[in-house]
Amino acid sequence: MIAELPQTVDLVDGEWGTPPTDLGVSLEDPATGAEVARTVATSAARVDRALAVAERATAAVTPEMLHAIADGLDARLEWIAELDSRATGVPITQTRLLGVIVSGSFRLAAEQLRGGALRADRDGVQVHRLTLGPALCLVPWNAPAPMAAHKVANALAAGCPVILKVSELAPYSAMPLAEVIADHVPAGMFQLVHGDAETGARLVADPRIKAVSFTGGLAGGRSVATASAPLLRPCQLELGGNNPLVVLPDANLDTAARMAAELLTTLNGQWCRALGRLILPADRAPELLDAIGKRLGELRIGAPLDPETDFGPLVHSRHVRTVRKAVARAGHRSYGELPEIGNYFAPTLLDGDLADEVFGPVAGTRTYDSIEEAVRLADAVPYGLEAYVCGTDEDLALAVAQRIRAGEVKVNGSSVMSLHLMTPRPAWGLSGLGEEGTAETLRFFTGTRVIGVEGRFALHTS
Repeated sequence: MIAELPQTVDLVDGEWGTPPTDLGVSLEDPATGAEVARTVATSAARVDRALAVAERATAAVTPEMLHAIADGLDARLEWIAELDSRATGVPITQTRLLGVIVSGSFRLAAEQLRGGALRADRDGVQVHRLTLGPALCLVPWNAPAPMAAHKVANALAAGCPVILKVSELAPYSAMPLAEVIADHVPAGMFQLVHGDAETGARLVADPRIKAVSFTGGLAGGRSVATASAPLLRPCQLELGGNNPLVVLPDANLDTAARMAAELLTTLNGQWCRALGRLILPADRAPELLDAIGKRLGELRIGAPLDPETDFGPLVHSRHVRTVRKAVARAGHRSYGELPEIGNYFAPTLLDGDLADEVFGPVAGTRTYDSIEEAVRLADAVPYGLEAYVCGTDEDLALAVAQRIRAGEVKVNGSSVMSLHLMTPRPAWGLSGLGEEGTAETLRFFTGTRVIGVEGRFALHTS
């Protein structure tokens, strides 16, 4: 295990520096609540320098470079997993699982380039996908390294000079990630800055940024969209979700309990695709709630770096207060014995619906008497990121899934991973704008140019 956390440093114009601005908030050890460092921000002068460098950078990033980054990251995946676990409170077994995304994102980007992802000619007419220019990647705190890797790998593959800003609450893994990337790409093509929403707003407001990929909350997403609209600048927004699990009347009891418990507690409930609304058949609700409660009660709650831990603490004491406030006025049931110290919050089911995302291990419960009512309840909130359906009759479950308004609907599954490596990750309603995905994120950072000689291709119709 890591003896000491790395000092937070930024990377601007090829030079490492220590961010000088104290943001007034402590970084905590989620397992104890003890202060371990301070949140910091890159200076305004260095942020402006990073923008100027990105504007001038024009070098290509080759598949060979991306593969070299992936190889370099492979050797650091255990370190990165531990850093993310220590920052967020997520159990090490889960951050290790997500580690495949860190190096894998660069390999997938390289293979897309080799497969011709930037060309799509049509019958002699050239169709090029060209870089949009300097790209800003804004990453939240709940899975910082995987999200940063996915965005940065695709932006670099598209030819964009990249500025990465990670959350001030989880800066640790950005440093080893940045070290490896900077070792293998041309000067100016990658820079790392730190800060809070103020730093993010400064970057987003700058017209030298030609594309913004943001994952975070609704308020932040709206700010990015508002700043981008006058510039007619593309922005990719993956925002919150208040995701339903519809348990059908014929659902297997163990499967339903497993899905509900996993969706409520994966990443300690701190993920945008977590369970937000548990929708149960009225005549089976008591037995289902009992089975879910039993499953939650069996989870081992403990320190995130303990490989036996199933469920860990939340990222920060202020987030614990936010989650606690969200459930204070509702009747609820909590499960599991918590340690006496640390930023822990027990898995909780509310006696009633949940209107908005809590971003913690909290879900509302509703019951229904007909499939029509179940679908209506699933679609009753303005979000549309993820949904889940549990049922023994897969044809019926798929038919119900097809009626739910969400970007992805999983039947009888609760994995943190997408249904397929090459399917998009769309967002509907207040859950975001545009699509992420293996191919979709690369395309986001590009614009299309069509070139050809008029008359060489004619469309013949009979």
